[in-house]
Amino acid sequence: MSANDRPMGAQNPTYDSVFLKACRREPVPYTPVWFMRQAGRSLPEYLKVREGVAMLESCMRPDLVTEITLQPVRRHKVDAAIYFSDIVVPLKAIGIDLDIKPGVGPVIARPIRTRADLAQLRGLEPADVWYVTEAIGMLTAELGGTPLIGFAGAPFTLASYLVEGGPSRNHEHTKAMMYGDPELWAELLDRLAEITSAFLTIQIEAGASAVQLFDSWVGALSPADYRRSVMPASAKVFDAVAPYGVPRIHFGVGTGELLGLMGEAGADVVGVDWRVPLDEAARRVGPGKALQGNLDPAVLFATREAVEAKTDEVLAAAAGLEGHVFNLGHGVMPTMDPDALTRLVEHVHARTSR
Repeated sequence: MSANDRPMGAQNPTYDSVFLKACRREPVPYTPVWFMRQAGRSLPEYLKVREGVAMLESCMRPDLVTEITLQPVRRHKVDAAIYFSDIVVPLKAIGIDLDIKPGVGPVIARPIRTRADLAQLRGLEPADVWYVTEAIGMLTAELGGTPLIGFAGAPFTLASYLVEGGPSRNHEHTKAMMYGDPELWAELLDRLAEITSAFLTIQIEAGASAVQLFDSWVGALSPADYRRSVMPASAKVFDAVAPYGVPRIHFGVGTGELLGLMGEAGADVVGVDWRVPLDEAARRVGPGKALQGNLDPAVLFATREAVEAKTDEVLAAAAGLEGHVFNLGHGVMPTMDPDALTRLVEHVHARTSR
């Protein structure tokens, strides 16, 4: 492929990185590795810089965002950085009264339950999240050839927080609206798709090399409900950023029955949690998609020999994939030994070097 034939985004200095090549299902010298929630929580250097700083405040300070995003790249030598933020940041930016309560998660002061409540949701403008643009500019200058992954919460998961008023085990209010007032539900998800699309676009235009859409709670749905009531909004987000030519990753938890539909929604890379082996996930997703995953995070608490054995199982299941990005099947846990993550990166790189 000549320089003139390359798609949009090819001018990015990270275009030929191992991570982006794997996302595009191109040959790679080794399997790239990054971890969800690698930026923060388990790192002592993160706890030090976050001391006395609330979560949402830390997401709005470009200096802190830059430092926290870079920490796992320096320590673990991962193949991609993930922008440090939270999925509710764009909601806070447009004026939603919310806070992230330690040990609880996002809490919404005025849950959205009626059509009148939709007035809380206005469009997201670049000026609302100026700190994102500034932080990504600082990060890309520091990262050089290491790609930066931008991210956002998917419309369903954002809607769940907004309707429930916070984290929920059963999503009863969310499903009551989805089933009982499908028109209101569709309008809510469409507005959130617009906000999410804008948030990802801002990150890409600032310099993000790939984006990941987190649909943390969508595993609570059946395939039929996902296709009818959620997939159109997710597809709208992926369609909105498609012209930029950056890889689009879609990840959810407990989504084994939804993997094919999540790929159908428009992702280039489908994230897989630890419940489904990657070879079976590839069968469900079908051809034309790379996969990301999927070591059980809890394995990292076992012995080094056990971690390596389980990692080799994941790599064996991924051996025939068109493209594979190694990751955990969910995020890094707060009490995880950072050295175990560093050793895991080294092991994957060594085991897969061609």
